[in-house]
Amino acid sequence: MISVDGLTVEFGGTTLFSDVSFVINEKDRIALMGKNGAGKSTLLKILAGARSATRGSVSAPKECVTAYLPQHLMTEDGRTVFEETSQAFSHLHKMEAEIDALNKELETRTDYESDSYMELIEKVSALSEKFYTIDITNYEEDVEKALLGLGFTLDDFGKPTSEFSGGWRMRIELAKLLLQKPDVLLLDEPTNHLDIESIQWLEDFLINQGKAVIVISHDRKFVDNITTRTIEVTMGRIYDYKVNYSKYLELRKDRRIQQQKAYEDQQKFIAETKEFIERFKGTYSKTLQVQSRVKMLEKLEILEVDEEDTSALRLKFPPSPRSGNYPVIMEGVGKSYGDHLVFKDANLTIERGDKVAFVGKNGEGKSTLVKCIMKEIDHQGILTLGHNVQIGYFAQNQASMLDENLTVFQTIDDVAKGDIRNKIRDLLGAFMFGGEESTKKVKVLSGGERTRLAMIKLLLEPVNLLILDEPTNHLDLKTKDILKQALLDFDGTLIVVSHDRDFLDGLASKVYEFGNKRVKEHLSGIYEFLEKKKMDSLQELEK
Repeated sequence: MISVDGLTVEFGGTTLFSDVSFVINEKDRIALMGKNGAGKSTLLKILAGARSATRGSVSAPKECVTAYLPQHLMTEDGRTVFEETSQAFSHLHKMEAEIDALNKELETRTDYESDSYMELIEKVSALSEKFYTIDITNYEEDVEKALLGLGFTLDDFGKPTSEFSGGWRMRIELAKLLLQKPDVLLLDEPTNHLDIESIQWLEDFLINQGKAVIVISHDRKFVDNITTRTIEVTMGRIYDYKVNYSKYLELRKDRRIQQQKAYEDQQKFIAETKEFIERFKGTYSKTLQVQSRVKMLEKLEILEVDEEDTSALRLKFPPSPRSGNYPVIMEGVGKSYGDHLVFKDANLTIERGDKVAFVGKNGEGKSTLVKCIMKEIDHQGILTLGHNVQIGYFAQNQASMLDENLTVFQTIDDVAKGDIRNKIRDLLGAFMFGGEESTKKVKVLSGGERTRLAMIKLLLEPVNLLILDEPTNHLDLKTKDILKQALLDFDGTLIVVSHDRDFLDGLASKVYEFGNKRVKEHLSGIYEFLEKKKMDSLQELEK
């Protein structure tokens, strides 16, 4: 369907990738993998036509529709949520107008035998056939289904888009793309702004109604559930596996073992050949053999082993000062803004050492309750913090609160106290800010780099109650694994707000579900909770 031939991208004297070729077939669901900076987003932009390659081509049939969701959007204001989403069908309204105009032209012409008249008839027939195969009679119903699936309420439909945050606007764009039913859907980090229920809805949609999909995502569970093929971008080339992400990891491991063995064998052969040349280069009887081996070495193509991303973070939170037995106790806690009730009657007790997850749809009060615990906002009911509770807090927008004019090193140097000051460079190195990276200004850092930097700031303070609000947005899979391990080792109490099921799996032993203005406790891990939720919703349907 889409053919990529000899794609090469160079800028600033470096080659991002070289001579890349592959074909995207109908119904392919592809995960684009590789470490940060490997060129995944660039490749997606080239497929979308949003940027050009240095050399090579991307070709597709003329009627092939491609839709692209970038990581960062520039959205327009001026329409309601429903009107903006309905723009998905604007091309059909244009097509309808074009058919009308052509039919009017046919009515006025009398040169029935001419070539141009026949061309006009063919054009009207082809356009009409295409138009009438698309059923837009129920487009309002389709818009409603997509918006509800992505977490909007009926009340939201009439509100102007300007009232919604970046994450919600991203959902409007996503709804528009899905409604266009494109032949190829290109998604760059689509789950970063979705909650668990919306991610599950999107998975179902892509599996059951999507055509070809190419996705970049750091949500392992999402990638595993939807993709059937993995293309890895590494060291300027690609490897194409016809399997999902988990299977690809196994195959990649095997590939590296084989590469390593071939590389070592070749290095041994080179060493032996050089030794022979050195030993016999002055011996007359061996002159021809020496010359042939010198030529052979010159022609030899040196094997490479694909880089393993070894920039591992060795993370360790400082030991926690001991807190009381119950760091957080709530009785009848609620929050309203004017007439708008967010939640009420929240009763929960968090014991020392508990690791709990706050989950539920966006807008149901997860971050609001965190702000109540932080004493940032007032509330109804009684909320008691235990003896000697010291809170470390990572907000969703923590990364944007960094001073853009400071360097990475200055950012950390400003908060480091005591002995740790001598180890700032080691700490930065562990977070992939080694060497020159530490002299970069915050304003040039990517979203993932800023998140990592904000996380280091949090690591420097000894705390015993850690509250993390969406900590994994913008973190790659490797960094997420390392953060998760550090949190498992953390000896204090943890509250984490997250939609990342894979991250929460094995980390949280208690789940608080936010929904219908209530906070409900589930004494289970995230997967038992999700299984139970599916049961609950089936029972609700039967009612």
